[in-house]
Amino acid sequence: MSFVTYMSFIVTCFIIEATPGPNMAYLAVLSADQGRKAGFAATIGIALGLFTVGFATALGIGALILNSEIAYQGLRIGGILYLLWLAWDSWKEETEAYPVKCGSFEKHAKYFKRGLVVNLLNPKAALFYIAILPTYISSSSSAIFQAIILTITYVAIATIMHSIIVMLAGTAQNFLEDPHKRIITRRILSLALAAIALWFAWSTHKIG
Repeated sequence: MSFVTYMSFIVTCFIIEATPGPNMAYLAVLSADQGRKAGFAATIGIALGLFTVGFATALGIGALILNSEIAYQGLRIGGILYLLWLAWDSWKEETEAYPVKCGSFEKHAKYFKRGLVVNLLNPKAALFYIAILPTYISSSSSAIFQAIILTITYVAIATIMHSIIVMLAGTAQNFLEDPHKRIITRRILSLALAAIALWFAWSTHKIG
């Protein structure tokens, strides 16, 4: 793989990750409401999910899913429903409903798991590894080695972009000390997350 090809892949990854999607919307909602620590916990889960999908695709599992209408639609519908559930959960979430102390391991583990599941149920992630990533692999050297390097690069870039979202959205928490403002803001962001879920349903339907 040439240096020019690798840099082109990096630019492509940044463009893709700068496009609003389920990860960006969920991290914005979570970080604005629960703070940066919760957002970073979800970011780590998202990174693991992206790496897992990339590894599975390298093994051929991703191709099997995208070539099976039943498997693809099951994954797609599961992802849409999970995003809608996250939107609803963010809409109604109150401190009383989650008595775990803020900053506790259990609470952050919950957000880590949600970030992980969002990506494991995202067929567009597998599509990226199957349709886009291979176009940057050179036939002159080990394809598996190149795929691993490109996967790590993509996950790193996605994590950087997601961390920026967390930092920016987490800043809003300082201005939401008023419980009434917090509820209004959380519900606006929850509606945005629900809208992203509907957009995700439309865009993945076209792919499928």
